[in-house]
Amino acid sequence: MIAKLVIDKKREGHALGSAEIREFIEGFTAGDIPDYQMSALAMAICCRGMTERETADLTDAMMRSGRCLEWNLDAPTADKHSTGGVGDKLSLVIQPLAAACGLAVPSLTGRGLGLTGGTADKLETIPGYNASLSLDDFSKTVAEAGVSMTVQTDEITPADKKLYALRDVTGTVASIPLITASILSKKLAEGAGTLVFDVKCGAGAFMKTREDALALAKSLVGGAKAAGRRSAALVTDMNAPLGAAVGNANEVAEALAILRGEIDQSRADVGLCIELAALMVSLARETTLDDARKMCRERLADGSAMEKFSAMVKSQGGDLDRFERMMHEPVSKFRVQSMRHGVVAAIDAEKVARVAFRLGAGREKAGDRIDPRAGVTLSVAAGDKVSLGAPLATLERSGGPDGLEAAAAELLKAFTIVPSPIERRGLILERVE
Repeated sequence: MIAKLVIDKKREGHALGSAEIREFIEGFTAGDIPDYQMSALAMAICCRGMTERETADLTDAMMRSGRCLEWNLDAPTADKHSTGGVGDKLSLVIQPLAAACGLAVPSLTGRGLGLTGGTADKLETIPGYNASLSLDDFSKTVAEAGVSMTVQTDEITPADKKLYALRDVTGTVASIPLITASILSKKLAEGAGTLVFDVKCGAGAFMKTREDALALAKSLVGGAKAAGRRSAALVTDMNAPLGAAVGNANEVAEALAILRGEIDQSRADVGLCIELAALMVSLARETTLDDARKMCRERLADGSAMEKFSAMVKSQGGDLDRFERMMHEPVSKFRVQSMRHGVVAAIDAEKVARVAFRLGAGREKAGDRIDPRAGVTLSVAAGDKVSLGAPLATLERSGGPDGLEAAAAELLKAFTIVPSPIERRGLILERVE
């Protein structure tokens, strides 16, 4: 195979053959094809697109560039993937909830970069929690606790790790075939038999429009099914933060409150947790969605999901008692108050995320340290009535109060308050099966 001919072929808009894609990815992973030629092919794909078959071939080649896990467990395996959002701590609820319903849930997750928080970062605010398990320890935890959440190791899809670094600096991130191959290659290598996707759209999401989010959801589900997995997706609204907490430790605390039944199941984000877990259960156990929803509600209410989360944390070295004590330690805080009477019409997720990032809840580049206590906790949701001086949110961070007042002024811009009541909207916009 001559790499230049493959690049030329895609640049001219022709479909690549399966062998061409496989050999190109193999050569790139081995170092025989240089970064500049992979970057050129990525740009050609970004501009010209790929057919479903090409995308499936690219996904398969990237999946096979590293180790692929296989599971021999009594329970069916399933996982959920979110494309990322503001305040998205849902995995901390969904994965143990699905495990409480009789599934084995192997979940390779990621760290945050930029405005999007990473599940691993949230979990690592629990003292002692090891989010960097070896694959052998990962497999052991899934077998023993029923669920494990840890970061991807270098053994899984090394081609994706190399390619993603190039896409980030060459303007080729926004390509549905490349996004699909990146997400799916990791999830397929993880080995779960059922894959459910939460594809976000809106101000706080990577996909800003409903149309783009729906296209990605269809691509992910189609690719998963082509690889022999049971799959479905929800396109969900990400214009406002999910729940009240945006940060790291405060998001874990909110997830624990959901798992302990301290937050009503009728709240929109809790309802979305139940719906996504129910999709996993219904597909993996081949039962009706209504029966799966009923089971999920029961397992959340009776504490079974909390037990699974506790078992996972303990197995991975975490100490929830120390976490609770940490959350009672003093931090610098600043409250944001409403400047008028009215109704909260909108809370801009991206603006909230930028403030949380400014406080220290995120990282600009890999290796940056985060402040586990930094974040924003909302006091209101869209549709709530507020009076002059009513609390809208609280900012907090470790260390001194310098900069909190300026950050609060920025956060105030995230709230749109109108005189008249508004219609509350649900989070689920589309379903893809």
